[in-house]
Amino acid sequence: MTTGRIHKLETFGLVDGPGVRCVVFTQGCRMRCRYCHNPETWNGSEGGTLYTPQQLFSLVYRYKSYWKNNGGVTVSGGEPLLQLDFLTEFFEICSEHHVHTALDTSGNPFENTPEYLAKFDRLLAATSIVLLDLKMFDSEGHKKLTRQPNENILEMARYISDKNIPIWVRRVLVPGLTDSDEDLTNTYEFIKTLPSVRRVEVLPYHAFAIPKWQELGIPYSLTDVLTPTQKQIKHAEDILHVKDFPDYS
Repeated sequence: MTTGRIHKLETFGLVDGPGVRCVVFTQGCRMRCRYCHNPETWNGSEGGTLYTPQQLFSLVYRYKSYWKNNGGVTVSGGEPLLQLDFLTEFFEICSEHHVHTALDTSGNPFENTPEYLAKFDRLLAATSIVLLDLKMFDSEGHKKLTRQPNENILEMARYISDKNIPIWVRRVLVPGLTDSDEDLTNTYEFIKTLPSVRRVEVLPYHAFAIPKWQELGIPYSLTDVLTPTQKQIKHAEDILHVKDFPDYS
């Protein structure tokens, strides 16, 4: 029996896809982002609660009255793709009940192999939209930020776009780390090659997660970094041409 390890639910999400969403946070992630808001989800073998896909659907479907015409379910993390089989079965049940599904991913587990792509295609067939967190374009900078390279992530973005699945690209703006004009420009040039991108969002860095890091005994390296100003955010949005995408609002 397929089971998934779920960290928590947020029943009235307003920023994780179109409309009002029930947001499912999965357990487990290979990345170690220096600004991670959910470091308690890193360990994929401990924590959270085990559900079958049907059990999870029965739980989230209670909130369908909130979703109206354009809301639905978003699966975030952690990294949902680490539980690919569970995620696919869950999304298929959602689709059978005409529930809009959003995959919120950083793309790290993606593999360009026939075995993986066969499973990934099955997931995409039940996915309404992908929220893709493109942390940086430069691979070396990405490694310093997350401890992981990003070539396969960019490859995944191309693959999803080729399948004509709508994509919302998200970029967390960390002053002095992810805000260089060069990397933002290169990110935009890459996004331009993805026809299915519908929206680009700049998300300002916040230090809200510091207490979690301290509680877990993990050193936090960005204690002196401030939230970007509105001017800095606007500058990044201009470089990324966020107003040029059809779902800009």
